[in-house]
Amino acid sequence: MTVLSKATVARMFVNNSSGQRGLVCQYDVVCFDEVSGVSFDQKDGVNIMKGYMESGEFSRGKESIRADGSIVLVGNFDVDVEHQQRIGHLLGPLPPEMRDDTAFMDRIHGFLPGWDVPKMSPALFTQHFGLVSDFLSECFTQLRNQSRVSTLQGRVFLGGALSGRDLNAVNKTVSGLLKLLHPDAEAAVSDEDLEWAVRLALEVRRRVKEQQKRIGAAEFRNTHFSYTLGAEGVEKFVTTPELRSQEGIGDEPLESGQIWTLSPGAADEHPGLFRLEVTEGAGSGVRVLNKPVPPAFQESVRCAEQNLYTRATQLVGDRDPRSHEFSVQLRGFDAAKSGAKTGVACLIALSSALLRKSVRGGLIVVGEVSIGGTIEPVHNAVTLAEMAVEKGAKSLLMPVSCRRQLFDLSDDMATKLDIEFYQDGRDALLKALVD
Repeated sequence: MTVLSKATVARMFVNNSSGQRGLVCQYDVVCFDEVSGVSFDQKDGVNIMKGYMESGEFSRGKESIRADGSIVLVGNFDVDVEHQQRIGHLLGPLPPEMRDDTAFMDRIHGFLPGWDVPKMSPALFTQHFGLVSDFLSECFTQLRNQSRVSTLQGRVFLGGALSGRDLNAVNKTVSGLLKLLHPDAEAAVSDEDLEWAVRLALEVRRRVKEQQKRIGAAEFRNTHFSYTLGAEGVEKFVTTPELRSQEGIGDEPLESGQIWTLSPGAADEHPGLFRLEVTEGAGSGVRVLNKPVPPAFQESVRCAEQNLYTRATQLVGDRDPRSHEFSVQLRGFDAAKSGAKTGVACLIALSSALLRKSVRGGLIVVGEVSIGGTIEPVHNAVTLAEMAVEKGAKSLLMPVSCRRQLFDLSDDMATKLDIEFYQDGRDALLKALVD
């Protein structure tokens, strides 16, 4: 490994005058320290670097040269992370010719956040024997000739939001992490180790994509990275800690069985935001975990349960909901506590848990369903739409009977929210689930 603070095309790649091969041909890793101060001596330096990062080759003169040296860029913010995200993006410390180049960013396999890396302290040093650094470096060099990508095949299925470059980046990162955990190529890799490596690889790659999206490139707007462990597993979405909010709606798909809903309120209660969380397992019936159970919410759950049983074929196909036990929890985020008239959201959450499919990110569902399957009218649709905007929702799913009421919604509010309508429970479910 070699560390650079200044770069020239001749030093990095090849000296045309002497034919001397550059650092990427001589070392396993070339690290740019304090990358904000790095600049090339030639205008095409960044383009040569982009081509090399894409293919592992670069052309100087008539010759195409292949090299194996990896590139690491190290930089610091002048402000804290939260402020940096407000004023720009996390790749802001890159040199001017790189920092807003989405094509250059797309070639970065991962962004490792330094703020998550613990500072060196005596507690991190082992009391046991270690390996001499020269020997350990040679071990790492030998491991570079191996790949662990085959470990993923048939065990992990990556989601549709990943592009070809995303897949390449994640595969290489997973391979590297597994080589660190299991240097022996013949060693068995447990599901736990494999999932750890996949989640970390997806997180560091997604962090790159989020910065591309911040610059405004439409082609990078789908950053909902996900994976499924095993052919029958549940699709899981991976976010980055600096984007995640436990109490906010956000735009991330929730785990299967979870959904945001607005209760229109009751006679003595204002509307309120709730999150329903449903899990399913062996057994039968539906039980509400809240103690005591709010009577109005209990009624919504009962109606949703009966609709799930009587319309199972339309909602969940060949799955039999009567052979599963569902546990339901209501979480309130306002003064409202009753969870009144949230039956449609309950029905979607029960179906989502059984189907093991997630509800779209940023979505709030409104509506009540009767035992017979009728969607009850909502009388304060404008108030609920305004509340959805205040809560940070991106989309609102409402009964189609609300359409005329929403003519009174202000233009300002209407432009901040994507409002969709449904006719019945099945229609609501299909529109709520991730495609």
